[in-house]
Amino acid sequence: MKFHVQIVSILIIVFLVSSCTSKGDNQKDTTTVKPVSFIKTKGSNLVNSKGERIILKGTNLGNWLVPEGYMFKMNQVNSPYKIDELLHELVGPDSLKVFWKGFLDNYITHADIKYLKSIGCNHIRLPFNYKMFTDDLYMGERNAGFKYFDRLIDWCKEEELYVLLDMHCAPGGQTGDNIDDGYGYPFLFKSKSSQDLMTKIWVEIAEKYKDEPIIIGYDIVNEPIAHYFKDELDVLNHELFLLYERIIKEIRKVDSQHTIFLNGSIWSTNFDVFEELNDDNVVYEFHTYWVDVAKNVIQPYLDFRDKHQVPIYIGETGENTDQWIHDFRVLLDENDVNWCYWPYKKMNNTKGIMNFDEPENYHLISDYAKSDRSSYANMRANRPNISEVQKALNDYLENSLYKNNFVNKGYTKALGFKVDVN
Repeated sequence: MKFHVQIVSILIIVFLVSSCTSKGDNQKDTTTVKPVSFIKTKGSNLVNSKGERIILKGTNLGNWLVPEGYMFKMNQVNSPYKIDELLHELVGPDSLKVFWKGFLDNYITHADIKYLKSIGCNHIRLPFNYKMFTDDLYMGERNAGFKYFDRLIDWCKEEELYVLLDMHCAPGGQTGDNIDDGYGYPFLFKSKSSQDLMTKIWVEIAEKYKDEPIIIGYDIVNEPIAHYFKDELDVLNHELFLLYERIIKEIRKVDSQHTIFLNGSIWSTNFDVFEELNDDNVVYEFHTYWVDVAKNVIQPYLDFRDKHQVPIYIGETGENTDQWIHDFRVLLDENDVNWCYWPYKKMNNTKGIMNFDEPENYHLISDYAKSDRSSYANMRANRPNISEVQKALNDYLENSLYKNNFVNKGYTKALGFKVDVN
């Protein structure tokens, strides 16, 4: 038996060596290379330590660490603190804390990460709220950021799936709309204390994960400056550029290895903010939704890439028909654009990879969100039965578990991912 084992072992080694040496040119594209090293920029490409080009193809873990009103079907109750406030009104503080704990434990699990790897994703983008790294009470906990980061990173390491850390909500608010969990204006750019806190958090993250290659890099801030503030764009763009410059400089004091991702302004569409290219390991990120499938839509970003010889990445797109998802994905692939579609999972919605059923009485929550809550009298008058709401929330937690999800096959196939996997 030992002789046969040795023969088999030798054959396996020969096969592996021949497989590695048959790759030829070290610029060959791959989306399945094991993440054994840091991913860095090389000209307009992302490469691993062997010089093999990596084309990022993945999905966003939206709604998990940054709850969104439209995914909770709460209409205009659409930022994390507004969602928390509404649920507090419905079930009270103790039940709310239990719900958030269940949500954080159930919505994304190791099984979700294993599934994403199995269908062909090579990375995920993780939106998070800065409050997870402060004493603020956020989703029922304080200073819980590293707890959930570490959990996810461990899963990603086991499944060999890269993760990009994305500050979706920055101190003071970077966008001026619901997605930054702020107060309707990008106060980040007018607030020294907010900028100090944001920089401090990124340095803490970089210090902790400086030696962790499963992390692609740091997506400094999501979709800064909404289009509502175009009349202030020149000033805001410059302030954003200075903030980028500062944070990069501070990160590089503790972490020289990780790639940094920088969003354009105006919902990450405007690259005028990049007055200078001040680091040689940066990916430039744009987002776009609900556009025509035509090369001219992405041409400005292709031109930027080619002019400056830097990688570009579309960190968010999607929310459309299966045909559009397919056609736009093909357009991106044909032009060697790294991509990450939004989002991975939704409730009762086919515009994502994964879907789960809406609980029977969940409409009580949606209806309350639409009601007049402008006074305590109105809250009391419109509040539904607490026990029925509690059951709907419990059912939500159960339905959101991976084992109770089902795949949107058309959407998944449109992304070029596998549909039928075990």
